[in-house]
Amino acid sequence: METRALIIVVDDDESVRESLPDLLRELGFAAKAFVSGPELLASADIGAAKCLILDIGLPGMSGPELQRELFERGHLIPTIFITGRSEKSIPPGLLDEGAIDCIFKPFSEQDLRDALDAALRGN
Repeated sequence: METRALIIVVDDDESVRESLPDLLRELGFAAKAFVSGPELLASADIGAAKCLILDIGLPGMSGPELQRELFERGHLIPTIFITGRSEKSIPPGLLDEGAIDCIFKPFSEQDLRDALDAALRGN
């Protein structure tokens, strides 16, 4: 049996945590969702992740802060940021710090596929 790439979603919005993993599974990936950065950091799934989809505006530890923490712990996982805010709300330098893309909610399936293709190209 072929192992499917694990995509991890971290978003505090329950509807995103439920619907995005379902879409990822339909696209042929394995998927797990977490409500917060600390919840992900406590998980054993980090080592198996091939891509992260992180909400920028997570309460407590933001998506960019979570990405930096993972990098500091040696987890260099391709990251796609998602946000429901405007382009002006994107932290300066976000894509310069290793993120593959930032897509805006609601995003299309094609936008997601394009970002995933870019993230997984090297894996």
